[in-house]
Amino acid sequence: MMIRYASYFIAVLLPLLLFRWFAPASIGEIDFWLLWLLAMVLVALPVVYAEIALAYRSVEGPLAGMQKLTRESDASPIWRSFGWLAALVSIVIAALIISGASTGILTALTELNSTPDVPSFAVAAGLMVITVLLSLLGTAPLPIGLGLMVVGLILGIANGVPNISFAMTDISLVEWARAVALALVSVGAGTGLYWFGQNLVSKQTITAVEANSQQAKSRAARDYRATKLVLPIWILQLLVGVVALFISGMSLPPIGQLLYWAGVLFVVSYLLHYSTQQLTHKFGLLVSLIIIFALALLLVVAIPTTWLVGILVIVSSIAVLLLSVFAGWQMKISHLRKSLNFSNEAFYNLWRVAIRLVVPLALLLALIGWVIQWLS
Repeated sequence: MMIRYASYFIAVLLPLLLFRWFAPASIGEIDFWLLWLLAMVLVALPVVYAEIALAYRSVEGPLAGMQKLTRESDASPIWRSFGWLAALVSIVIAALIISGASTGILTALTELNSTPDVPSFAVAAGLMVITVLLSLLGTAPLPIGLGLMVVGLILGIANGVPNISFAMTDISLVEWARAVALALVSVGAGTGLYWFGQNLVSKQTITAVEANSQQAKSRAARDYRATKLVLPIWILQLLVGVVALFISGMSLPPIGQLLYWAGVLFVVSYLLHYSTQQLTHKFGLLVSLIIIFALALLLVVAIPTTWLVGILVIVSSIAVLLLSVFAGWQMKISHLRKSLNFSNEAFYNLWRVAIRLVVPLALLLALIGWVIQWLS
């Protein structure tokens, strides 16, 4: 049952986890909200459509699916790097969140006058060990994590939400860069998580209908529409994103912080589970677990948090750019049209323009904005 709803849990959880890293210093900047909404429509929505379409076409996870799709399209093997980058993005997100969790937990314990006599990096390493072990549970930790996080946030809301003064500010490429990062990274577009979630559901469905007649399978194929999967995910991202922006500056009481960060560990375990499952296709489960643990531990212990944010922006932008160019320029038109199954040909044409032109251009402008910010 959890497999069917994993993508929806992720759509709710990622904004709550990541908005704090990409929201502006002043969340009352009206122009930033408008840019974020524009990025959600022009960039995030077409990319999620692309993930779902490629998942349906490949009937495999991102790593194995890209191998199948590149062979089918007679495309260069270089496009298969999306599967590897998607797994890496998930690991970097996990490291970034665990790094924040270690700091948050130490802060909460300090307020409770019970700070352990251990350095922050040792706490982060311990949390990573716990998270990797939880990843063996698959999708099961997601509702537990969401429940703990919501309880922690409710305790924070009980203390009062921050007052926000809304105002218009100057629009710049730096602001666009943050808006695009918020619309992509924080909603998981381009990470392969929705591709992976749809693949899990597809496998479950195939197993369920294997005993059915060919007529029943054909009817199920006709009833499939990508929009039925994409729009609920995107609307959840939008609604929860608005809530997350409002509460991103909220301070939690010590108990609320501990509950929130405990929930975060359960959620992050799913990200590592996803990455492990992708590498298992190549290396097997045990070797994949060791690789994931070693890489995540290295990132969380050796890389400063601000650098992790930069690494996440760069790697995720490249991954989304690869996905958009492959789906827009390398895939056969007939394959994508069938995989999306829009009710109107005009919708397909709009999506194709967006994935081929709008998304790559928006990403390149966003990367320029990030470079300007880093240089300044």
